[in-house]
Amino acid sequence: MNLHRTLLSAAAVMALAAAAQAQPAQPTVVELFTSQGCSSCPPADVAVAKVADRPDVIALSFNVTYWDHLGWKDTFARPEFTDRQVAYAKALGGGAYTPEVVAGGRSAGVGNTPRAVDDLIARGRTQPTATVTAAAGQVSISAGIAPRRGADVWLVSYDPRVIQVPVKAGENGGKTLPQRNVVRTLKRLGSWTGTAATFAAPAGDPSLKRVVLVQGAGGGPILAVGRL
Repeated sequence: MNLHRTLLSAAAVMALAAAAQAQPAQPTVVELFTSQGCSSCPPADVAVAKVADRPDVIALSFNVTYWDHLGWKDTFARPEFTDRQVAYAKALGGGAYTPEVVAGGRSAGVGNTPRAVDDLIARGRTQPTATVTAAAGQVSISAGIAPRRGADVWLVSYDPRVIQVPVKAGENGGKTLPQRNVVRTLKRLGSWTGTAATFAAPAGDPSLKRVVLVQGAGGGPILAVGRL
């Protein structure tokens, strides 16, 4: 009888392990912090744009503001995007700089070559700890595993097109820069503590794509992702 129970327990453990391995990793969110006024940024813009069509990646380009006083005011930069990068700098170590790529809220680096971006994606890939669904103007997050400090729920709207930006001054003056998946709005919907929750998702510009990120508070790892 004891041998039978031991065999059953071993089989159960193996079944759970197989199920965990079979669970697909969620899309890795690849966030590029960039600026039209930074001469080092165009290679990173191109490298991140190249992974934007991958089904296992959600690529987002956040244009930051701290280059705006050096001759060219970035046409897409917003203070909340800079704040997001500063939160990552505190959580992951180091300062805010461009170009920087953050993958899954877990790994960060310059990301100015396809190989560097691929390496960051590999290090940032993980299984979700909850499920995100959206319907009828609402976002629902299932019960799951949350950090001790809880998680933030973000709604991100971005333009999926390649936008050609003529830069007339600054370090990139005279150049036309292609930028893709440019984030236009970033809105915090609320907090998630591990219990099932529902949030109102305000209507957005139909020309933009939207994604919900469930992320450890204060620039922590991305725990779950949902496309709207």
